[in-house]
Order: sequence, then C-alpha cells, then structure tokens
Amino acid sequence: MSDSVATLNPNNFQVNNDAYLGGLLQVGESNKTNFDGHLGSFIEQVRQKSANEVVKSNIPTSKDEAWRFTDLTALQNIDFHAPTKQNLSEVILDGFKLEEAPNSRLVFVNGFYDAKLSDVSALPDGIYVGNLANLDEDKKENVSSFLTKNQPENEVFSALNTAGINDAFVVWVDKNIEVDTPIHLLHIVAKEDLPILVQPRILIVGEVNSRFNVVEYYGATAFGCSDSVRGQYYFTNTATEIHLQENASLTHSRIQRESGDGFHIGLSAIAQHRNSSYTINEISLGGKLYRHNLDILQKGEQTHTNLHGLSMVQGKQIADTHSHVSLNHPYGTVNQLHKYILDDSGHGIFNGRVNVPKLAQETNATQLNRNLLLSPKARINTKPELQITADNVKCAHGATVSQLEADEIFYLRSRGLNENDARHLLLDAFAAEIIDKIPYKSLIQRLTQCVACRTID
Repeated sequence: MSDSVATLNPNNFQVNNDAYLGGLLQVGESNKTNFDGHLGSFIEQVRQKSANEVVKSNIPTSKDEAWRFTDLTALQNIDFHAPTKQNLSEVILDGFKLEEAPNSRLVFVNGFYDAKLSDVSALPDGIYVGNLANLDEDKKENVSSFLTKNQPENEVFSALNTAGINDAFVVWVDKNIEVDTPIHLLHIVAKEDLPILVQPRILIVGEVNSRFNVVEYYGATAFGCSDSVRGQYYFTNTATEIHLQENASLTHSRIQRESGDGFHIGLSAIAQHRNSSYTINEISLGGKLYRHNLDILQKGEQTHTNLHGLSMVQGKQIADTHSHVSLNHPYGTVNQLHKYILDDSGHGIFNGRVNVPKLAQETNATQLNRNLLLSPKARINTKPELQITADNVKCAHGATVSQLEADEIFYLRSRGLNENDARHLLLDAFAAEIIDKIPYKSLIQRLTQCVACRTID
C-alpha cells in the first residue's frame, strides 16, 4: 500500500504572492491516500499535476471576468484547517434521509466515508455505489479513463479539489442496467471547533444503455434550522464528474442546504455521448456563499440536456450559477430554466453560456433566467449567452427581473386571502415550477417547507 502526500514548496507562492491559496493547498495535501498499484500511481500523478496548477494560480477577484460579481473577501478572511473523522449516530440521519432511498444511500461525513451510516443493499447487481477505495479491481483499472477527464482548465477550485483527492463517492452503472431506485449521495458537515475545508469528490459513470437516478445532497448538522449563523465557518469545495456513454440516461437532483456559516463552491462536469440524456434539478437554499460551475460537453450527436435550477437567497447571502454547454455535434437539444428568489440584501449571479458551432447543425436550444426581487436591497446580475455560428438551428434566450405583481396580490385578496397569504401563494407557485420537477415526493415536500419557512415575514 502507498501512503502518499504530494509535496508543496511554500516558496513557489512567492511568484503570485497568494499565500492564502497556498494555505488551502497545504490543507488539502495533508489528506493521505491509501491506494496501491495502477490506481495509486494515477492518483499521485493527478494530485501532483493539479497542485502545480494551483501553485501557478491566484484566488479569483473582480478583475477575473468569470468572478467579477462574486466577492470572495469573506472566504479569504477565514483560516481553514483539515477536518477530522467524526462519529455520528444514526439519529442524525433523520433530518437527511430520503424515504424513497432507505437502502441506497452513501454517506460521507466531513469528507470521510462512513460505512456505518451507508446502506446500498437495495441496489441490484451491475451497479457499484461505494467509495473509491473499495471499488472493484476491474473498475479500478479503468478509473484513469474517467477521473479528472472532465476537469476544466484554469479553474483553481476544481484543481484544488483534485490536489486533495484521498477518496471519492463512486456510482458506476454497467451497460444495459436500468434502476428506478434513487441513489442518494449524502455529504454531511459536522462542524468542528476550528473552521474546516472539506473537499468531496464524486465520480459517476453510466455505461451504454444504462438508466438511473442520483440525488446529490449537501447539508450540515445543526440544532434547529441549519440556516442559522453561529460563527462556525466551514468551506465545502466539491467536484462531480459524470460520464454518460451512448444511450445512457441520468436524472440528477443536486440539493445544497449548507448552514448559514457555510461556503460552498462546486463543479459539475458532464460528458455526454451519442443519444445520451442528462437532466439536472438543482436547488440551492443555504450557504453564506454559493457558487456552482456547471459544465456540459457534448461528445456525440442527438444528446438531450435539461438544466433546471432554483436559488433562494436572503440576508447577505450570495448565490452564483455559471453554466456552460458546448454543443459540438448535430441534432442536440438543450433546455435551461434557472430561477432566483432574492430577499433582504441577497445577491444573485447568473451566467449561462451555450456554444453552437458550425458542426452543431439542427440544434434546438432555449435558455431563460427568471428573477424575483422581494426587497429593494436585493440584486441580481444576469447574463444569458448564446454563441451561434451554425446556420440551421432553433435557439432562444432571455432574462426577466420583476417583483410580485400588485394586481396578482389584489386578485387573490379579492378571493378572500389576506395579503401575507397571497404573497406566499405566489412565491410557492414560482418555486414549484422547479421543485416539482424532482421525481421524489418526500424531497419535494421537504424543500417546499424550506421555501415556505424562508419567506415567512
């Protein structure tokens, strides 16, 4: 067995004078790996390569186009440390369990696999759900064909995540396997005395003709509502890679319910081959700062992509969604709808980019960002983009920014509702268009309750 830690020379950071980024890298590199053979060599190689990328980088600022509206000052004011293993009781799971997946759950706590809380006994043969360290030997030989292959260039936080890989969630569905039971990937932060940096890594592979469903859930232990701010800061820096081979289909529900002290920066990188279908239902309701980079790469014709998102911010929260869809083949379809509900001094950022080059003929792409401002101090920066050079396509994009319509509230009041109930009915309807796309009733109910709680006057 190898017991490796990539080496870091702090003097390397004198080039860019970014000691803070160097500190984060040191925290990540303190996570040891215990892989042998081909997998061990591969992990060491990608960790070192990514560490070198981080060394050459700086923390993004407003001078970087992709980050010009996202202020990371609050993150940089905190000194994060490596997490430790926590022993949580099963009672903790009561607030996170998915009724539809009682025996298809994989749990990581502070980045460490928890076999005691995990249970995948309901899943059939032909599908592996577990951690990277326990992956079947034949699949370990193929990991290098998938892990880090979707990682974008010049993205410092995903490189930071890779430099600290020591284990990972793995979902691997063999060819021709169809499973209706949702696979629940649950990451829980148990806050510690010192601020911690947690870097979950997820690898999902759907082989030819597979069909499956995944729920990726981020939450934190708390007494009462997790939205409360208690000065117990932590940073979740996550990366998810998804590979869908020919005619594979995945419905992906990504739920972010970090605490009011949580910083969350995440990457979802998806590679779609011919005739594959990918749908994401993304709900973001928590976190002090939330940033999600969604990167879709079409690697074959006739791919189908659906991007549904709802972000809700209040207080001084920041929520940022950056999506990029690259269509490189003909007959692809993309449908994107992302909504924001912004209250108090909440700040939302949306940047959605769809590239349709000349090779992507017969493409059908729509993109819409809708924003609801509930406070005069709330703000949204929105930038939907279509970059088209193909000449035989159907493409449309747009953005709307509005408040609750006075005539709609008046209409509901004329039907017997008071002003507060009328307001909440309109907000529930606005959010439900996204939440109701999730195919699990228990999760819909829980998220609907969260939205209602956050909009109480």
